[in-house]
Amino acid sequence: MNPDGATTRPPRSAPGGRNQRLLYARPGIIVTADRFTVGRSTWRVAELTHLHTTRGEQDPVAARAVLVSTVVIGGIGLMLGFTGGLHRLTAEAYLLLGAVFLVPVLLAAAGDRWRPPPYELWGRRGEVEELLFSSDDEQQFGQVSRALRRAREMHSYGGWEDPLAAADPWRPRR
Repeated sequence: MNPDGATTRPPRSAPGGRNQRLLYARPGIIVTADRFTVGRSTWRVAELTHLHTTRGEQDPVAARAVLVSTVVIGGIGLMLGFTGGLHRLTAEAYLLLGAVFLVPVLLAAAGDRWRPPPYELWGRRGEVEELLFSSDDEQQFGQVSRALRRAREMHSYGGWEDPLAAADPWRPRR
């Protein structure tokens, strides 16, 4: 058991219960055919509906940097416009001013690159929509969300067995 109380192994199946097929297991995250566990939160797969993924909000530091730079640069542009300073600028100064107006765009792109918004997996349990899982790692997020979707499919279709493979095909008499 980890210090945060999460186990890295799925619980053993109860006597007479369904077989616990492990679909994904990493420290703190377990997906079986019947349960989805993240940290100390556990959900029964049968209770989860309307699974969908989104991106979280932007990093607040990057958003504030873009906002502050936009306000400062816009204020400088307005002051130059009202004082008549724009008429006295040279061509190089206009180019420099145009480059400075790109600072908020560059800050937004850098903030999105260095601190991207997290990937979020949402689902409904009853009437309540809940955040089930969130991660900055795209690969881990994809693995967890695919495992949970497979668990939902297993639960809704009754297991892994292919119904066509188990069927006795009709053969003509010879």
